[in-house]
Amino acid sequence: MATLAAVISAVAVLPQPPLLVPELAGAAAAETAGMRDAVLDAAAGLAARAPRWVAVGADAGGRRTVASDAAGTFLGFGVDVRVALDTSACLSGTVDADLPLPLLVAGWAAASTGAAVTVRGELVAPDVPTVDALALGRELAAADDAGPIGLLVVGDGAATHTEKAPGHLDPRAAEFDAGVAAALARADTDALAALDPALAAQLWAVGRAPWQVLAGAAAGRRWDAELLCSVAPFGVAYHVAFWTPR
Repeated sequence: MATLAAVISAVAVLPQPPLLVPELAGAAAAETAGMRDAVLDAAAGLAARAPRWVAVGADAGGRRTVASDAAGTFLGFGVDVRVALDTSACLSGTVDADLPLPLLVAGWAAASTGAAVTVRGELVAPDVPTVDALALGRELAAADDAGPIGLLVVGDGAATHTEKAPGHLDPRAAEFDAGVAAALARADTDALAALDPALAAQLWAVGRAPWQVLAGAAAGRRWDAELLCSVAPFGVAYHVAFWTPR
């Protein structure tokens, strides 16, 4: 049977701000429209290439797998917008009020495509060591699977780009996120693997761990990459990218 590495048909890298969801964006809807459009384009591209996705994100609950029968709500962020990891699921019943944000975003992105998509969540701790993140990526890539798989990688860049940012201003944030954007634009797995976990933590960059899982999963293959968006509208960096195997 083919390994997952052989059947990853595309990679989408998304940020995870709740304001991606129009119902939650409020006055920021216009300011975030470009980023939202890029996210929708990446999700549509992933759905066009694979009906099954593996979504990688970071959560304080640590390493675990979340099955595709999970459903949740953005109620904790202000509005009861419900999403499921299986787009065919009925959302009228009970949902998990604590479904982690990366998977809420994954479910919302899947639903936005209008396609039949199932998503399996693979979560790691935000402070997972690089060696473990890379190992998980390799483990995911080596798993036996059949049929095309879309790899969805969810996480934000530094939250320290301005004085009003969640982590206030850190002058190192600009260089950090410029490096991330360049790596995503080139599908440079070595550059992603080289991200410094300690610096990322100081910059509140929760995407570091998922990006390094991606580095482990995608290493050794050649990819065509496109950086669809890289912005920091509220002092937090949001990157959107799409990779396909060459």
